[in-house]
Amino acid sequence: MLTGCAMWISRSRLADDVARWRRAGWVTADGETAIRAEIAASRMPVGLAGVLAILGAVLLGFGAMSFVAANWQDIPRPARLGLIVAGLWVSYGAAGVLSARQLKPFAEAALLAGVAVFGAGIMLVAQMYHIDGNPPDAVLTWAAGALFVGVLLASNASLAAAALLTALWSGWEMVSTGQVHWPALPAAAVLALAFWRQGWRPGAYLVGAGLSAWVVSLGFLLSKGSWESVVLPIGLAAMALGLLGSRLDRRLAPAGPQLAGYGFATALCALFALQFIERVDTSSLIVWGVLALALSLTLVAVALAAHAKGLVWLGYAGFAAEILGLYFKTVGTLIGSSLFFLSAGLVVIALAVLAWRLHVRAALALETSP
Repeated sequence: MLTGCAMWISRSRLADDVARWRRAGWVTADGETAIRAEIAASRMPVGLAGVLAILGAVLLGFGAMSFVAANWQDIPRPARLGLIVAGLWVSYGAAGVLSARQLKPFAEAALLAGVAVFGAGIMLVAQMYHIDGNPPDAVLTWAAGALFVGVLLASNASLAAAALLTALWSGWEMVSTGQVHWPALPAAAVLALAFWRQGWRPGAYLVGAGLSAWVVSLGFLLSKGSWESVVLPIGLAAMALGLLGSRLDRRLAPAGPQLAGYGFATALCALFALQFIERVDTSSLIVWGVLALALSLTLVAVALAAHAKGLVWLGYAGFAAEILGLYFKTVGTLIGSSLFFLSAGLVVIALAVLAWRLHVRAALALETSP
C-alpha cells in the first residue's frame, strides 16, 4: 500500500511542479499540456489493486472449497454438479466481462477463481462417486487444467497456478513414496515452454523456485534425515541478502532478485517440512504458518517497491501454497476454515476495489488539473 501511495504522491508532485514551471515561464501552456498527457499515458500499471485482487481470489477459492466440502453430503447430487458448473461459468464469464472493460487484474483474479473451482470439482466429484486412486494424480489433473486455461486464454495467473500445483504434485509424490520424483523435471520443462511461449518472464522465477524446492527435498531424501533447522536459516539469509544486499555492496544489485527468490523458495520449503511433514502441535503450526505468510507478503511488498514482477508472482505462489497447505492440514474443521477464508477473501477484494478507485481518481485528477 505504501508503494501505491508513493507512486500517487510522486505523480501529484510532478503535476504541481509542471504548473509551477509554467507560472515561472519555464514551459509554455502547450508544453504543460503535453507533459501532463505524457504522464497520464505512461503511468505504471496498478500494482496494489492487482495484488489484492489475486490474493482475494485465492482466499475466496479456498473458502468456497471448504464451505462446499463441509455441506457436501446435504446437497443432492444433481445440485452438486450444477453448483460446480455454475461456479465455472460465473468465474470465466466474469473474467470475460472484466477483460472487455480493460480491468485485467480483476479478470486474472476471476480466471484464478475458476481454476480453484475446477480443483474443488475434481476433489468433490471423486468424493461423491467414491473414486479411489492416487491423490496426487488429482492434483496433476488440476495442474493440467490450469495449464490449459493459461495457454488458451493467455492468463499469467492460471499459468502461475499450474506451476504451484505441479510443485505440490511432485512434493506429494515424494512424501507418499519416500523416493525422488523424477517426473518433476519434464513437468518443469513443459511449464518453462509455456511461459516462454507467452513471453512472461516472471514465470521463469516460479519454475526456478519449484526446482529449488525439488532440490531441497532431494537433499532431505538423500540425507535420510531432517535438515529443516539448517535449510530454513540458509534460505532466510539468502532472501535477506537478495533484498538488502545492494545497500551493502552495489555489485550485488543485479543478482538481488534471483537470490531473494531462490532464498525465499528454500526457506518456504523448510517451513513446509516443519508444518506438513514433521509432526507438530497446533501452536507450532500457527507460528510456522504465520512466518510463511509473513515472508510471502514481505516479498510481495518489497518486490512491488522494486518493480520486480517475478518476485511479486513468486510471493503470490508462496501465499497460495501456504493457504493450500493449511487447508489440507485443517480439513477436519471445514466450517471454521471456510468462514475464515471467505471473510478474509471478501475483505481483501473490497480493499482491491478501493485501491482501484483511488488509482482511477488520482489519474483523473492528474489529467484534468489545470
